[in-house]
Amino acid sequence: MARDSRPPAFPAAARALLPLLIGCAGSLAYWPGLVTWDSLRQYDQALSGDFDDWHPPAMEWVWRQLLPLAHGPAPMLLLQLGLYALGFALLIVATARAGAGRRALAIGCVALLPLLVALMATIIKDSLMAGALIAAVGLCALADQSRRGKEAMRVAAFALLLFASTLRFNAVFATLPLALWTLPETWRVRPARMAAGGAVMLALLAAAMPLANRLTGARSSHVDLSLIIFDLGGIGYYSGKEQFPPVGVKDAVAVNRHCYTPARWDSYAWWVDEPCPIGFEQVRDAFARDHIEPHLFWLGAILRHPVAYAAHRLAHWNVETRFLAADSVDRPVQVAAPPNEWGFAVALNPVVRAVDWLACRSGETPLGWPCVWIAAMIGLLWAGASGFPARVLAWSALLYALGYAPLGVAAELRYYLWTMIAGALALALGVDARTRWARLVGPPVVVAAVAVGFRVIY
Repeated sequence: MARDSRPPAFPAAARALLPLLIGCAGSLAYWPGLVTWDSLRQYDQALSGDFDDWHPPAMEWVWRQLLPLAHGPAPMLLLQLGLYALGFALLIVATARAGAGRRALAIGCVALLPLLVALMATIIKDSLMAGALIAAVGLCALADQSRRGKEAMRVAAFALLLFASTLRFNAVFATLPLALWTLPETWRVRPARMAAGGAVMLALLAAAMPLANRLTGARSSHVDLSLIIFDLGGIGYYSGKEQFPPVGVKDAVAVNRHCYTPARWDSYAWWVDEPCPIGFEQVRDAFARDHIEPHLFWLGAILRHPVAYAAHRLAHWNVETRFLAADSVDRPVQVAAPPNEWGFAVALNPVVRAVDWLACRSGETPLGWPCVWIAAMIGLLWAGASGFPARVLAWSALLYALGYAPLGVAAELRYYLWTMIAGALALALGVDARTRWARLVGPPVVVAAVAVGFRVIY
């Protein structure tokens, strides 16, 4: 890590820990944790021990192990926020030890971003994954500054990356760059060793979720059909041709045209008020009845209509990243729990109201638009991010965000939580006197200006 000023490590770390504590206190104001429809379903499975793979069964299994401590969302809130705080604290200490006091303070201030405060109070897989990832980052940073115990820290960091990889099927885009940080420092200047180590780690990280699903005994929910159905609907919309297997619907092209929206796949799901006649269950049953392999059917549609597929994917990613979007697709953050049989709720105290107001306002600005964070990481890497940690964080943030271009099925900001955290940390660590500022600020400024201009005009 590059040095700026050289204050004593303890005062520098103490100053930097203060904003972290304030940010975590803001999240704790949402006590006992803000549940969503997704987490309510996961909690129900944690209680019963009967898991399926619609949401990560690894998270449900962990939640079940926490039940003896307390029922409800509180243990999961403490787990995800504890990992998050630990990771930030270790990164702050490591940075302060390196004599970079101002950088340590900048890292602490990242935890004050309102969107982060609100989302880390929400019980969702994205927040738990972010907590595991930042804890791994903190361990890697501290290992770089330690003479003893660094191997154990790196092993623990990789274990956290494996855990994070069980929480999202696309998590490997975020975890692989960070996994390179767990390799011995001498390997960083040896591309062949880095490539070999990276290949082994890629295999392990990619296998983490399937293995976890098997070990927890999770039933298949055919969750992968959500992406397939969404893409078939998009291809059908933009090609004007029927793409679904026979589902017994008259004029399926017209029906699909009415159902499809590039914002999200939910119109084909069963939980919406007016489910599409070409729905999840109908398509699933059609694949099974006609002995059609869904993934081959999906790939065939893409190959036959690549232009329609590209139009659909770009339209969705535009909405998801808040680029040329006139209106918000979803509320930036949630503030109230859905009705539930357990009565889980968050009191709207003054801190929650303030955090929610700030998160919603920032979510409507370039600070909350994923397209700007993506451009910022491109700018940082183009400008030559200073230091290995900043580069792996930038790549982790960027690749994870880019992974949603072909794989996204919804448009909630929480999907980009890690991109925001890792991106902000990469900027805090990677900018120095040698930074080529035109390259750094050019991409995000241009993207933000275009996005703002579109909203002003439309």
